[in-house]
Amino acid sequence: MPRHILIAGGSRGIGAAMVRRFSRQGDLTAFTYLKSEQEAQTLARETGALAYPCDSRDEAQVKDTCRRVLSLFHTLDALVVNAGTALYRVLEDTSLPEWEDQLSIHLTGAFLFARETLPALREKQGAAVFVSSVWGQTGGSAETAYSAAKAGLIGLTRALAKEAAPLVRVNCIAPGMIHTDMLSRFSSDEQEDLLAQIPLERFGEPAEVAAAAAFLCSPDARYITGQVLAVNGGQYI
Repeated sequence: MPRHILIAGGSRGIGAAMVRRFSRQGDLTAFTYLKSEQEAQTLARETGALAYPCDSRDEAQVKDTCRRVLSLFHTLDALVVNAGTALYRVLEDTSLPEWEDQLSIHLTGAFLFARETLPALREKQGAAVFVSSVWGQTGGSAETAYSAAKAGLIGLTRALAKEAAPLVRVNCIAPGMIHTDMLSRFSSDEQEDLLAQIPLERFGEPAEVAAAAAFLCSPDARYITGQVLAVNGGQYI
């Protein structure tokens, strides 16, 4: 019997890999996108998933999107919140709007999607997964706002896991260096330095993060909640 999945931030990179993974295993999948309309529509045609434009920073848009998805699905087995963008800026050069935007798109967005879907997840004894980052665990130089927002997701995960139990499981994934647009922003020398810190001696693939999300949303993870699953090749242990 197919499950019903909502992925916030699914048009590119890790999110697109998640859409492909859940769709391939037969789940009915909906995903949101912000600016990447062409990529989103192409992915929707490829996978059969449903694409919804939504700014996760906007409460009204999140409410409307969740209402539309739930009115179509009538149920929800899992929520995955992946929406976000990086900011490469040292603290002293970070403006207040930039700081607030990072917190809003990563942390507030996760709060809004979780709040709107928890009743449906509770009915199905479902799962929620938030996508943090290795920088949310260790802190990234020149990525202070991003690191703070991603660290906040870990705190949200642990608190909500207690609050939503026993009916809803809440976990977090902390990817390391993954082959996405974010990685391509580093210079060749910077990538070599990062690679030297990874015991498995390679960068990860979006599909490997998607596999972790699929596991945490599956019945195989039914006794796992409040955890941070690091997909980082051993970069942080």
